[in-house]
Amino acid sequence: MIAGMRIRSRIGLTLAAGVAAATLAVAVVPSAAGASGCGVKWGSLPKSTPAMTGAELTGVRPGRHDCFDRLVFDLAGRPVAGYDVRYVDVLRADGSGDVVPVAGGAVLSVTVRAPAYRRIRTAVAGYRTFRDVAWAGSFEGQTRFGLGVRARLPFRVLQLEGPGNGTRLVVDVAHKW
Repeated sequence: MIAGMRIRSRIGLTLAAGVAAATLAVAVVPSAAGASGCGVKWGSLPKSTPAMTGAELTGVRPGRHDCFDRLVFDLAGRPVAGYDVRYVDVLRADGSGDVVPVAGGAVLSVTVRAPAYRRIRTAVAGYRTFRDVAWAGSFEGQTRFGLGVRARLPFRVLQLEGPGNGTRLVVDVAHKW
């Protein structure tokens, strides 16, 4: 009887150790994934720099990333353009002041301190955070867009040189807080 209890005890300990190891393995995997995950430390307050450039704004293109959606503004020259990016209740067209409709739960007004000599469009259908990009005009050396997003989410703005003689202004909007 005592020998049988010892065997059951060992089986119970082995089984308990196996369950504990499996539980530990399950617990470790999500935290490891989280450690290399999004960890966004951005905010939703306005971001701005006053620098102007004569480099022409030539295009706008969206991009998808694991933790954020990206909108890239391409300029044909240097220096990198200044910007003003902020959440607004209503987007207004430069020059006229007319209301510009923008789809989404929140609207980022993106002013690129560079001229555009033609209307620039891009599509963002199927993006996780982006809902719409609306042209609001180019006036007095500045070009404005409305970026419709699903909710008021954290964002960051980057100024990058290249490729070649061009420059880029980048707006990243996180998928979540």
